Amino acid sequence: MTAQPAVETGAIGSDTPAIEAVDLVKTFGEFTAVDGVSFSVPQGSVLGLLGPNGAGKTTIVRMMTTLSEPTSGTARIAGFDIRDDPEEVRRHMGLTGQAATVDEILTGRENLRMIGGLYGIRRRELAERSDRLLEQFSLTDAGNKQVKSYSGGMRRRLDLAVSLLAAPPVLFLDEPTTGLDPRSRNELWDVLRELVDGGTTLLLTTQYLEEADQLADDIVVIDRGTIIAHGTPLQLKQQAGAASVVVTVSADSDLEPARELLSRYGQEVFVDAASRTVTTPASGLSDLTRIAGWFDESQIGVDDLGLARPSLDDVFLSLTGHRAQADTADNSGADTSGAAHPTASTKGESA
Repeated sequence: MTAQPAVETGAIGSDTPAIEAVDLVKTFGEFTAVDGVSFSVPQGSVLGLLGPNGAGKTTIVRMMTTLSEPTSGTARIAGFDIRDDPEEVRRHMGLTGQAATVDEILTGRENLRMIGGLYGIRRRELAERSDRLLEQFSLTDAGNKQVKSYSGGMRRRLDLAVSLLAAPPVLFLDEPTTGLDPRSRNELWDVLRELVDGGTTLLLTTQYLEEADQLADDIVVIDRGTIIAHGTPLQLKQQAGAASVVVTVSADSDLEPARELLSRYGQEVFVDAASRTVTTPASGLSDLTRIAGWFDESQIGVDDLGLARPSLDDVFLSLTGHRAQADTADNSGADTSGAAHPTASTKGESA
């Protein structure tokens, strides 16, 4: 099913970034949570904001969505400055927080109509939009059921549908698939891809490296409030090192002959007896083909042979010295569970 394109484009010119951060800084007392962050996101693309626990990702999102006032610096959403035009910023963006904020007592349809009424959408148009969103998010059959009967994935889809009622051209997603099972996560990924195909610009924070790899056109890696890397998923993975050919041998007795075979051709070899694998650096498919030929000509038993490229988890390790962890909260301690629906205050806060 094709997603509906954003109907509100405001003052976005064709060359204007949909999202732009300019030297954003946020301090809490003597603690600097975000320190001079700048980036831009072209229209109709996806930026993944990644970082370990306490990196400052959610604090950045809160500043950019006018939920928290920057200590210094600014941001522009759809061409509108968060300091000078906060109302226009809120009119041109949607936000889905880390936890679904829909009312469990109401039905899915009632949630949409309640929030749409607060947006000031006319009744007939609101009914049409609600029906369209329920269909788009595969919730038509559940639309008249109370939300407390929904699964976690259904609640997240409804929460996302609510954030799209005003058809914003820019959507912020803070850990959108946290707590979802793999099937629900994949279904939500499909919905997000449809939104981007329809012209929506996305900025998402995520603890799932696979999610960023699947969805993001560009990735900004944040650590201790600063940007430590920025590039496409492929560019970042290339920074983490070369690819490797991994050979899984059939028996423990094949490990040493496999190591000797690769060493004979001048290859650097790493042996893991527990997994019965030998690994050697490779530049690409040509190396994989050549090494496969060596083993075909040998008497060594091989169960599997393949090319392993660095993952985004390897990127984290190479950049920060530790593996990525689930990001449940930033150091600011700010409450990030709520989505920016009209019922919530979006004035700047003091900190």
